[in-house]
Amino acid sequence: MTIPAPDAARLAALNEHFGFGLTDAEIDEYVPAVAATLAASERVAQLYAASAPTAPARTWATPDPAEDPHGGWYVTTSITGAAEGPLAGRTVAIKDNVSVAGVPMTNGSATVEGFVPTRDATVVTRLLDAGATIAGKSVCEDLCFSGGSFTSRPAPVRNPWDPARNAGGSSSGSAALVVSGAVDLALGGDQGGSVRMPAAFCGGVGHKPTHGLVPYTGAFPIEQTIDHLGPMTRTVADSALMLGVLAGVDGYDPRQPTVVEPVDYLDALRAPASGLRVGVVAEGFGRPESDPGVDEAVRAAVETLRGEGLVVEEVTIPWHLDAMAVWNVIATEGAAFQMVDGNGYGMNSQGLYDPELIAHYAAQRITRGAELSKTVKLVGMSGRYTFELGGGKYYAMARNLAYELRAAYDAALSSYDVLVMPTLPYTARELIGRDAPLDSYLSTALSMIGNCAPFDVTGHPAASVPAGLVDGLPSGLMIVGRQFEDATVLRVAHTFEQAVGGFPAPPVGSGATAG
Repeated sequence: MTIPAPDAARLAALNEHFGFGLTDAEIDEYVPAVAATLAASERVAQLYAASAPTAPARTWATPDPAEDPHGGWYVTTSITGAAEGPLAGRTVAIKDNVSVAGVPMTNGSATVEGFVPTRDATVVTRLLDAGATIAGKSVCEDLCFSGGSFTSRPAPVRNPWDPARNAGGSSSGSAALVVSGAVDLALGGDQGGSVRMPAAFCGGVGHKPTHGLVPYTGAFPIEQTIDHLGPMTRTVADSALMLGVLAGVDGYDPRQPTVVEPVDYLDALRAPASGLRVGVVAEGFGRPESDPGVDEAVRAAVETLRGEGLVVEEVTIPWHLDAMAVWNVIATEGAAFQMVDGNGYGMNSQGLYDPELIAHYAAQRITRGAELSKTVKLVGMSGRYTFELGGGKYYAMARNLAYELRAAYDAALSSYDVLVMPTLPYTARELIGRDAPLDSYLSTALSMIGNCAPFDVTGHPAASVPAGLVDGLPSGLMIVGRQFEDATVLRVAHTFEQAVGGFPAPPVGSGATAG
């Protein structure tokens, strides 16, 4: 491969971009100097090619719509793992922002369509090593930036409780498949609530682990400081089992600490939760977008915990009301810098990159950018505008304020073992089209994230479990814990699940299947 050397006109454009103030004569002097630096890039490409992996031969199929009533599958597979292990015999759906080598990946977007990874993500390797069977890739929202399920490719994902309603996002297919019984387990990703939100809308369990507990290596990033992967299941025990397989340092993800002590999350469920202290966050209720019926269902769920011997008290955390401003800056300016201009991975990180995905997306982001969702376009324009205006100072302010936000929750968690609130302020809305007016589009995609997104910024573990039905649709109880005390979060969730006798399944005739 030979990299073409830039001519004077190209360097003149770069001079304009950087404001270097070079004269035409000086630019001419730089032409051979810049060309000389390209030899290093060419040699790096040669060295990389010598050791780059090749994709394994794996079979996959486009799902039959008659066998996929909720539109949850992007492609189906049957990739078997180890003969024995904690997940032996269990089927798993992998969110389509996570690489499964040899299987197409689209990340819900025209800009990624056509890409085939050469490496399995760390979490995929761990699932296979634990005996799981990868049953396919689940549909997700366009570049995972929507809490609705209508921005995805190739089509919207429908809610198992009511196919006229959205399944939440961005892990929409994962929620629909696991709750309907099409698979035993599913993997989701969460940057603003995208594990917990579809779990709440569809009536499943979704656990966002502590930031860094589960390696993100091999998943398409949005913004490194808020990227999470986590389990989506029908029971808390399955989430605990799956988390035990997924958790731990892989040595390639800078989001992770250098050491993560192993925990048997499933065994931890056996410890009684009676006596644990529960702080009910007042600011999580009665939001402008809240449905009083959802608030009532969650408060009733909290009373169930009280009846199981947990100590329940109301707590106020004023910072919770300002948390969305911090998330918004990080998720727009940060994502515009990394996910859009940085072609997903950005730079200045010691993580494992995917050069082939970067190149594929970089090209199609330009040629097919018009097909991106309105939420992604909003992120790109808003984030780039504030970056150009402030040179990154607003992002820097938000990241500094993240420490204050984390400290506010930590202060409450010094008195309580967990914090609780509604996962979402309302139940699943009716599906809309990708051509909907912008105000309706953005409201359907983003108006539900106010309680979820703050904990992507702070990194606290948070799980959503079904709190009860509101007008025949699921609502969610969110349980938040101290950093790396995911086991406590799951213990409280499991206690509630056992107290209510298990979580309800979608009604017969909704497309649900036995599993």
